[in-house]
Amino acid sequence: MLIGVPAETAPGETRVAVTAETAKKLVQQGHTVRVQSGAGTIASVTDAAYEAAGAEITDAAGAFGCEIVLKVRSPSESELALMKPATVLVGMLNPFDAQGLQRLATAGLTSFALEAAPRTTRAQSMDVLSSQANIAGYKAIMMAADKYQRFFPMLMTAAGTVKAARVVILGVGVAGLQAIATAKRLGAVIEASDVRPSVKEQVESLGAKFIDVPYETAEEKEAAEGVGGYARPMPQSWLDRQKVEVAKRVAQADVVISTALIPGRAAPTLITEDMVKAMKPGSVIVDIAAGKGPEGVGGNCPLSEADKTVVKHGVTIVGETNLPALVAADASSLYARNVLDFLKLVLPKEGGLKIDLEDDIVAACRMTQDGQVTKK
Repeated sequence: MLIGVPAETAPGETRVAVTAETAKKLVQQGHTVRVQSGAGTIASVTDAAYEAAGAEITDAAGAFGCEIVLKVRSPSESELALMKPATVLVGMLNPFDAQGLQRLATAGLTSFALEAAPRTTRAQSMDVLSSQANIAGYKAIMMAADKYQRFFPMLMTAAGTVKAARVVILGVGVAGLQAIATAKRLGAVIEASDVRPSVKEQVESLGAKFIDVPYETAEEKEAAEGVGGYARPMPQSWLDRQKVEVAKRVAQADVVISTALIPGRAAPTLITEDMVKAMKPGSVIVDIAAGKGPEGVGGNCPLSEADKTVVKHGVTIVGETNLPALVAADASSLYARNVLDFLKLVLPKEGGLKIDLEDDIVAACRMTQDGQVTKK
């Protein structure tokens, strides 16, 4: 099969869908890999490295003109014009973007959105949300440490003792757990909050304290269990009690990392303006959900601004929307392995392309085929 790897053109996107490592494996499987010149440069993968792996260097038309196109982000209108009907597209295509999926269907593409892979043991190696969220959690702490004008660890010096930074993590999924682990390595004192009681043990195993909010009804406990590894919207009664507990911790915090996202929904508000006002001057908030609040405004904090760092009420609020792209080399490496493992399902060793809709992962990821949006 002819496999194309175009350069990403979305603003701020530095990742690439195939690295020299995965290109070599695809070539060894008998495929021809064509990489757009410069596609991996920012991710520290040179054209020479691709060529050494057996790939061919081409232009945009050559990459998009292949039978299979591997991308990070969904193609733009101008990129779609370079693709032939029936081309197979694999990438992070945003399954909740109905208009975007319709454009792919209209172009006649057979597309697979890797974010839609089920949260099962078998699909773990293809879980792009987890691989990239892991990086986002790490980078969020590093950005907070950069913006925070004090040390993270406690230091005992001849000039006196410096207290350890107090860090509060809101949302303990993959990003939140990595944020806890990274902050712990830097010597911070950490508290974390999540609607799922099952994560308490994970939080404590990483050396953080869990902000516990008891459940008073069966409805609250059922919602807290979540579905498929994701949190569900909690009853307002529980949210009100959680808000009180979290507000106390946020007021005392030096750094707050908010990671709460529910697929297909606006990000929940966890840090209100009043809570920001109560924080100490010089504190830092990194809102990983920036730009995903109601109507695309704010995130877990309504004061955050997408792709901007702002200071509100003396608090620095970081609203970077694509943290993995700031760690381009490792983000690309992990993403490329996710892509490679997915391709094993549709490119078996024997023969060419095979779309087996009896396979739960293939069926879940398929978004468009034969001019139709197939996502239910």
